Amino acid sequence: MAGSGLKAQDSPLPDSIPARRNSLFPIPVIGFSPEKGFEFGVAALYSYYADKKNPSHLTRNSTASILSTFTTNSQFKFDVRFENWTKDNNLHIKTNFRYHNFPFYFYGMGDTTQYNNRSLVGNKRYKLSLEAEKRVTSHFYAGLSVMYQHDRFTVDEQKGVYPLADLQDKEGGYATFLGVTGVYDNRNNQNYCTAGTFVRANASYAPSFLSTHPMWRFELKASHFIPISAKSTLGLNAYGHSLQGKTLPFYLMPEMGNDNIMRGYYTGRYRDQNYLAAQAEYRYLVDPKKHIKFWFIDMKPTFALAGFAGTGTVFKNQGFSTAGLKPNYGLGLRYFYDKAARITLRVDYGWGEKRPGEKRQSGFYISLAEAF
Repeated sequence: MAGSGLKAQDSPLPDSIPARRNSLFPIPVIGFSPEKGFEFGVAALYSYYADKKNPSHLTRNSTASILSTFTTNSQFKFDVRFENWTKDNNLHIKTNFRYHNFPFYFYGMGDTTQYNNRSLVGNKRYKLSLEAEKRVTSHFYAGLSVMYQHDRFTVDEQKGVYPLADLQDKEGGYATFLGVTGVYDNRNNQNYCTAGTFVRANASYAPSFLSTHPMWRFELKASHFIPISAKSTLGLNAYGHSLQGKTLPFYLMPEMGNDNIMRGYYTGRYRDQNYLAAQAEYRYLVDPKKHIKFWFIDMKPTFALAGFAGTGTVFKNQGFSTAGLKPNYGLGLRYFYDKAARITLRVDYGWGEKRPGEKRQSGFYISLAEAF
């Protein structure tokens, strides 16, 4: 295990070729909100190994995932992702296609937006991305990326800040980002990691002949995992995102909050030209060693408990201030449905800040795979 003083046999999770297997895990999606009505759908993740004919114990599992939902208000969302690792992890390829016709709440720009000023905005989005990274040394990858996104926005009610807000491209637009990527990765597992470091930096440019406006996009992700014992791990994670240029569409601005970092904040509650966030997460493995047999169920369940805390903020260029940092913290539960690949069903509840006159911000998340 990279960076770990623990022996592989100390871990309750398997890590060998005989333990490898393909797996499929579907979960239903059911929800309700005033702006969407009832929402129904399915999410699923399929895990497989690309080197099945000539397997290597080093090769990471590849995945294909899908999310598809519709609502009683005639809204639709479709998202499909592929992540492929070739033999011995020499090549890493990620693709994503997303279409949605879904509304979202726009609260305004900056880090001091108010809940009562929100506007409900309709959004049709097409998004396609491709990332390819080649191993150039034992732990370093270099690659290229392309991302195309097309948006259209509508407002049915003249309420909140959106109708009168001075925003670039309020009706929509498109952008095509062409980028280069550098990755350092010596994690012992890309799913439920217990030791190692991951750093990914990407710089991409949207030229004017492929986009509504020319602009630059910079993104940095970094994680480090510290094994405390055979069953407990401390994970540290940082994220940075910046959009630069003379003319910047509001919908491409970095947004705070999602199911991976700054859990507890509505995605886009705060948005601006720059976004920085950091978090720590403690994970404790629970292996009850119980064999459950009932009808078609035959399993030995393994779980993990998690607690996390972090901080982050959005800001304009030269506008960073520690006073703008916002807190987040929460608890979570993980169920290992594929022990060999260490893939989890993750349930988290996060809390954020409490602004004057508002309830404390919070969020509930059910996801396939870890936050980082």
